[in-house]
Amino acid sequence: QVQLVESGGGLVQAGGSLRLSCAASGRTFSTYGMGWFREAPGKEREFVAAINWSGDSTGYADSVKGRFTISRDNVKNTVYLQMSSLKPKETALYYCTGRTFSGLGYEKKDYIYWGQGTQVTVSS
Repeated sequence: QVQLVESGGGLVQAGGSLRLSCAASGRTFSTYGMGWFREAPGKEREFVAAINWSGDSTGYADSVKGRFTISRDNVKNTVYLQMSSLKPKETALYYCTGRTFSGLGYEKKDYIYWGQGTQVTVSS
């Protein structure tokens, strides 16, 4: 069993940056692919970014490519999402998620572990 706890959300102005963190429990974290999703009010939860078990392969939604960076530290059992040039429409609850496969996952059904989410609000 893996538990995921997100942190780092908050209020930021448009064009600003935030770094989200996801602390994971469990000895097998380093073998799991991890990801970030977001859910805005009234919208479906959508894929943001994914990273494989070792961190040498990543994937991004087209809308965030070049602005967001996912990374991980398997010693600290932590996944990060560095976000820059944030836009008001990116206001959402951001979820950290994990899968028992080592590669990338791009859909909600690819993941079985979910955190509670951290709120990101981007003001205009």
